[in-house]
Amino acid sequence: MSILRRRKGTEPKKTSDSEPEFEEFKDKNKENNLGSRRLRRRRRWGCVDGCCWFIGCICSIWWLLLFLYNAMPASFPQYVTEAITGPLPDPPGVKLAKEGLRAKHPVVFVPGIVTGGLELWEGHQCAEGLFRKRLWGGTFGELYKRPLCWVEHMSLDNETGLDPSGIRIRPVSGLVAADYFAPGYFVWAVLIANLARIGYEEKNMYMAAYDWRISFQNTEVRDQTLSRIKSNIELMVASSGGKKVVIIPHSMGVLYFLHFMKWVEAPSPMGGGGGSDWCAKHIKAVMNIGGPFLGVPKAVSGLFSAEAKDIAAARSMAPSFLESEMFNFQTLQHVMRMTRTWDSTMSMIPKGGDTIWGGLDWSPEEGYECNEKKPKNNSTQMAKSDGGRKSVNATRVKYGRIISFGKHVADLHSSEIERIDFRDAIKGKSHANSTCRDVWTEYHDMGIGGVKAVADYKAYTAGSVLDLLHFVAPKLMKRGSAHFSYGIADDLNDKKYEHYKYWSNPLETKLPNAPGMEIFSMYGVGIPTERAYVYKLSPAGDCYIPFQIDSSAEGGNESPCLKGGVFHTDGDETVPILSAGYMCAKGWRGKTRFNPSGIHTFIREYNHAPPATLLEGRGTQSGAHVDIMGNFALIEDIIRIAAGATGEDLGGDQVYSDIFKWSERIKLKL
Repeated sequence: MSILRRRKGTEPKKTSDSEPEFEEFKDKNKENNLGSRRLRRRRRWGCVDGCCWFIGCICSIWWLLLFLYNAMPASFPQYVTEAITGPLPDPPGVKLAKEGLRAKHPVVFVPGIVTGGLELWEGHQCAEGLFRKRLWGGTFGELYKRPLCWVEHMSLDNETGLDPSGIRIRPVSGLVAADYFAPGYFVWAVLIANLARIGYEEKNMYMAAYDWRISFQNTEVRDQTLSRIKSNIELMVASSGGKKVVIIPHSMGVLYFLHFMKWVEAPSPMGGGGGSDWCAKHIKAVMNIGGPFLGVPKAVSGLFSAEAKDIAAARSMAPSFLESEMFNFQTLQHVMRMTRTWDSTMSMIPKGGDTIWGGLDWSPEEGYECNEKKPKNNSTQMAKSDGGRKSVNATRVKYGRIISFGKHVADLHSSEIERIDFRDAIKGKSHANSTCRDVWTEYHDMGIGGVKAVADYKAYTAGSVLDLLHFVAPKLMKRGSAHFSYGIADDLNDKKYEHYKYWSNPLETKLPNAPGMEIFSMYGVGIPTERAYVYKLSPAGDCYIPFQIDSSAEGGNESPCLKGGVFHTDGDETVPILSAGYMCAKGWRGKTRFNPSGIHTFIREYNHAPPATLLEGRGTQSGAHVDIMGNFALIEDIIRIAAGATGEDLGGDQVYSDIFKWSERIKLKL
């Protein structure tokens, strides 16, 4: 057990390892306060135009390069590409059409967070001329033409999580809502095109677009989106002669559809009133792609410091651009202020606490070695016996510590860490309350004492991360607690689990009574994926974010899983396999209390292979979180199921990772 002391009064005892850093933190804070208001006034008017011009140039160049890179394969005739790379395989749709497969079951796509387009229906004066223009997706032109106006309109009300006064942004409808995220950057387009090869068209394909910023239940309250999905599925089943639909959710769309399956069964007014047999009557299979069933650690770093590994690297290389008053545009602060109004982000906070994600001194992934090549296999039995061989030189990474303040804290046994409980700390006040109104975040209400208290706790697991977020972002978590839950149900028959806040947590709800339905978990493996973070206090400044990932923390040869302040594990670059695979590997496997009707579950993993040349664009064998949507093997699996096949016809489980071994280490009552 770690040494945990209670905090007394407003001044916690300083420990020797944190005192120098904190004294430097206070001194810099005092220095930066002097004259900050005068400096800001001098910069404001002269730099706003320069900011917009500079950001516009950067964004234009970035989008041009992105477009050229992703469009490159299409820009060459096939015979030119084949002359360089050799014969290209037929796309899955062409291949399966030659085998005689034809469209059979209607298909419903459920996009994830950020991949669906959003357009303006009502706005403030700064958004004049943008009616029904995309503010999210497409070219993102308005982002760099009028960045502050864009942030204002993309933000939601901080109290309600719904539209601010005078602003209405709504999801784009139709297949174009999420076929491409940006010019040349496909999401659903490749899958749609291949389905079209065997006879699919818009009458039997439906994009269940929704406003991915707001909480799942609020998509029904504001837009009646869940009712529209229900009606469209019923229409598709009726118009196809009673053929059930195949649902294909991606990323956060997986959680959204879990919520839908409970909503559609539940009685009105909270639910859709479809009854307990609605899913059995209307759904053939749910083919989840890159599903964060149990959340993602990346959501914690995003909410805590508006970072992931790429932002952390940029923040260390160019801190003045991302965070200071350079150009009078505090990028990270604006991002944090905006994203902390998006309630949907809280759906991906890790679920199951220490039982699932591990504690201070253990985790299910113990022994994983980042540079290890996994043996390929296609069966559960082979995965159990051969997967994940541990090297005798492997360093034991403490993945259960999702946040550690300092690399040494990440390495120590918990008994050697002296921690001071932050929950009793008095936050105090900050001068930023009056000087940082435009980029206000809840950190400005914490004061120096609150910031120090967070760092003094040293290490946070999945269980204590929730307390941390309640401490640093109380408004955010107050809204989120009304819509999402992160625990493990003791008794699923308890009436409290009939509330919608539990419906997107697979550990606090039951699957539908639909024994003929199949559920697939399909995801990439073989890519280093964010699992835990090393943090440090940021250099103090005006309107700053006080915490940041310590990108200087490197594991070297002794601990190759630590790079740039981020501990990596196996996954698809965004979702660790523990989150993507556990429910189908164990939690729902067979008849369990979470799957009382015994719905058949399958795991289909796709071993990542990057494109061999630029001519292949994003590749046809990618396992990356979004690029997997162009993976030929995954597309072929989907088409076969849509054309009438079952999971057993595909060969059952296809496993390359240690998911079965890691799942067995989780001691959860089933």
